[in-house]
Amino acid sequence: MTEEPSQLAGFSIGVTAARRAEEFAALLTRRGATVIHAPAIRIIPLADDSELARATQDIITDPPDIAIATTGIGFRGWMEGAEGWGLAEDLRAALRSTRLLARGPKAMGAIRAADLREEWSPASESSAEVLDRLLDEGVDGLRIAVQLHGATTEWEPVPDFCDELRCAGAQVVAVPVYRWVPPADPAAMDRLIDLTAAGSLDCLTFTSAPAVASMLTRAKETGQLEPLLYALRTRVLAACVGPVTAAPLEELGVPTTIPERARIGALARHIGNELPQRASNIRAGGRVISVRGSCVVVDGEVKTLPPAAMALMRALARQPGRVVSREHLLAALPGGGDDCHAVETAIARLRSALGAPKVIQTVVKRGYRLAVNPVESA
Repeated sequence: MTEEPSQLAGFSIGVTAARRAEEFAALLTRRGATVIHAPAIRIIPLADDSELARATQDIITDPPDIAIATTGIGFRGWMEGAEGWGLAEDLRAALRSTRLLARGPKAMGAIRAADLREEWSPASESSAEVLDRLLDEGVDGLRIAVQLHGATTEWEPVPDFCDELRCAGAQVVAVPVYRWVPPADPAAMDRLIDLTAAGSLDCLTFTSAPAVASMLTRAKETGQLEPLLYALRTRVLAACVGPVTAAPLEELGVPTTIPERARIGALARHIGNELPQRASNIRAGGRVISVRGSCVVVDGEVKTLPPAAMALMRALARQPGRVVSREHLLAALPGGGDDCHAVETAIARLRSALGAPKVIQTVVKRGYRLAVNPVESA
């Protein structure tokens, strides 16, 4: 299917990625989206990671029976770290003496780039399939090195891979190749959390489980966890690159959407198809209205509204065709207001910004409504 350059016009999308964020944002803006980027994580430099250096030396000293590469970037980073410590040749020699397994094609490519060869890689790119194969073969008494891919938190998927191997009798050497920590300055992430909680985004994207965990942790610290989760459960689409990334959100009752392939290009295309299908259109005052996170589309034309007008438009669109009282609209205004005159002023500005004054009808002594019959909204 040919993709329209403007298929995401009017949609606001939050990007939490730390790696390849510019590339991902470009794929979305090329489709017309407005992108708000706030990296939810940062990577500890390998040269500063003494924990990885210790695990590397342990493997060189006592090579494992089996080594498992879980991610391409992680395995490459491991080799780069070993190079920096003067241990690269010794590490390659140790890994050549093991059965080397790759979780997927990216890990396989990194293994081969290091002049090594994997014994096997699952077609599903699934850690579960790797685990099932090892358990079926039997791992009792074996020493197994597992390249990890980040620190764990209360919201990341339970790290049961290593635990399952240990329970089956294996001695597991965990290799923390790159570890995620929160951003040094959380201001950008705080803003993204606030925008999501307020429903000012149409979609929030995640390309790693640690990014999900970091944002949930920060939202909890700032008292925004419940508003954030409510928005993701109701108004804001949570788009994740794959099931591992989606797992922490799914466990909290947040519906997610994922592409068929766990790639950022596939995720951008998936969002380009999903958001327009999910957008609700309202026929009001002879116009077709679609309310987005930070704008309104009128007959296909994007109308950017000031915050007060946008807040009233959202309140009216939640009940298309029904009268919304001045008191309710007053409460919806950012910062509230002292009297209903603030509502009248904001409604006047909203009509002007829409360029379609007949869309909003005044109901004397009661309030305002979108000028539709309830059956006309879709």
